[in-house]
Amino acid sequence: MKVPPLRKFVSFLLACIFVFCFSITVFPKKRAPAGGRVAIVVDERLSALRLTPQLSGMLLRRIGRGGLVAVRAEKRNRDGVVFYKVNVTRRTSGWIQRDALVSPSRPGDDARLLRLIKGSEDFDRIARARIFLDNFRLSQLRAEALMIYATAAEDAAAHLSRDASRRLDEKEMNAGGAPTFSYYLNFNGLDRYNRQGITFVFDARAKRFHYDGESWQEIVHRYPRSPQAVEARKHLDSLTVALK
Repeated sequence: MKVPPLRKFVSFLLACIFVFCFSITVFPKKRAPAGGRVAIVVDERLSALRLTPQLSGMLLRRIGRGGLVAVRAEKRNRDGVVFYKVNVTRRTSGWIQRDALVSPSRPGDDARLLRLIKGSEDFDRIARARIFLDNFRLSQLRAEALMIYATAAEDAAAHLSRDASRRLDEKEMNAGGAPTFSYYLNFNGLDRYNRQGITFVFDARAKRFHYDGESWQEIVHRYPRSPQAVEARKHLDSLTVALK
């Protein structure tokens, strides 16, 4: 029996609605609050949201790194510290020190964030570099940020390799029956790096993680004449050798 065209269309439409609803439920994205210019928290040491634009102002809450706000106004206090009046949600607003934030629409904020990244260490360097890469896609400093991000990821791979070797018991892995490399690639120490967009590959012979090189590849393809491209090619060649 043939299905009437209208019924086919309705079925198709319902299927599309289901897929859309499923995707926004399972893969939620951060949304900036309305009411002003979008800015991102990059320095959580300064990210206290206050009732008034003073460092002694009543604390309303602290906004975590990567949090989005909408900048409504600006005010310099008697101490020379600049505060932004921001919306955090539809119902929450307050004052936050300008130095805690960067904005893709504010000239010079890419350079300021890059300086903060260079002054950071370990996971903080990776998390702040990720914010740069997600929000300053057209910046002339992007190749430099990509190299810092990739180098920090490869440095982390060395620490993670040692940590995984200490914590994963060979007898227990053999008893479990799954391939050994799958235990390493499911190692929970990788989780927070994965949330920052970093993927590691595993050299089973050396029992060592390596950064997968995605940022080096972007440098080579998008910025082939940059100073970072020479170094990126060397890293990609070394990665190829390690995984042969």
